[in-house]
Amino acid sequence: MHCDSSTNSTNDSSISGNPNTSTSTRLLVFFLVAGLPLGSFCQQTGAAQTTETVTPHTSFVAPLPDPAPSSTERWDKLSVGDSNLHTSPPISGQTDTFPEFTRELLRVQWRDGDPIDLYIVLPSGVSKPPVILYLYGYPGEAVRFLDPNFCKTVTRNGFAAVSFSSMLTGQRYHDVSMKHWFVSDLERSLVGTTHDVQMTLNYLEERGGFDMTRIGIFGEGSGGTVALLAALVDRRIQAVDVLNPWGDWPSWLISSPVVPDPERPDYLTPSFLKSIEALDPVHVLPQLTKIPLRLQQTEWDPRSTPALSRDHIAATLPSTATLVQYPNARDYTERVGSNGRMLDWIESVLYDERHIDQAH
Repeated sequence: MHCDSSTNSTNDSSISGNPNTSTSTRLLVFFLVAGLPLGSFCQQTGAAQTTETVTPHTSFVAPLPDPAPSSTERWDKLSVGDSNLHTSPPISGQTDTFPEFTRELLRVQWRDGDPIDLYIVLPSGVSKPPVILYLYGYPGEAVRFLDPNFCKTVTRNGFAAVSFSSMLTGQRYHDVSMKHWFVSDLERSLVGTTHDVQMTLNYLEERGGFDMTRIGIFGEGSGGTVALLAALVDRRIQAVDVLNPWGDWPSWLISSPVVPDPERPDYLTPSFLKSIEALDPVHVLPQLTKIPLRLQQTEWDPRSTPALSRDHIAATLPSTATLVQYPNARDYTERVGSNGRMLDWIESVLYDERHIDQAH
């Protein structure tokens, strides 16, 4: 789903705004993005008003127990199997029941000092739904799942929707100095969030009640990059749909508006580029030949992936994958930009036995 891409004035954007040289402005952009309205395609045209039963909100006031002292994490390894993370018992924050779906908000933790707000939206009347995990890139957050119309759209065809915010984003930006942020700590941001995807799937598998043979992942911006990395190391992911993933790091860091100009030299050093080289979609995409994969790119908006990076990423797409490019906002809106049509591809793939049997 693309509810935060820079497609028009009504959509909120995963990399919207024009970050300038100051940390305070960068944070202002970060906090404003979460409050922007959802894109029109996330709403049901002419849908009747949704009634709901909402439980009283339970704030996360009780501190979570820390993970076991033996927990360790390898920041140089994408597979969570190379780390030793232990999940603390989840805390239930709120459960809301609607006619079409039930929405749960949980707090989970497997890393010291980094509790995660996890949204799980279940379609009504489906005992074991397939799952699509949504990753909205920096500075976008998972709080869009508080919108009932959005939840109704993503579950309307019997799929469960799961989401959380990336590291150093939203409720996960804390206990660090102001000079540290998603891009300055890009290796940990990407690797840590890739670990989070795997730990979330572990939780769903242990909890039960989901069709773990039909797991899809949708990612946008940096979330798209994480989706590709997660698919590379987790065989449970059966379909990947990404929109404007960050990548081709040397050219991206030179021209992306996400990066404040005074900070660019710090990210173009050989040591920084070496730390993220293996996390580049231009290296990852050629390896994803056994799984249904769609790469979507918007070509008209400079706030999305810069043109040179976009072209380099597209050039590395394997022949087994699908490339969709939208030359302008009108084309995007007509093809996928309304009424949940963005989901048609990944849902059809997850329901197609031929693709699932061949994956991996």
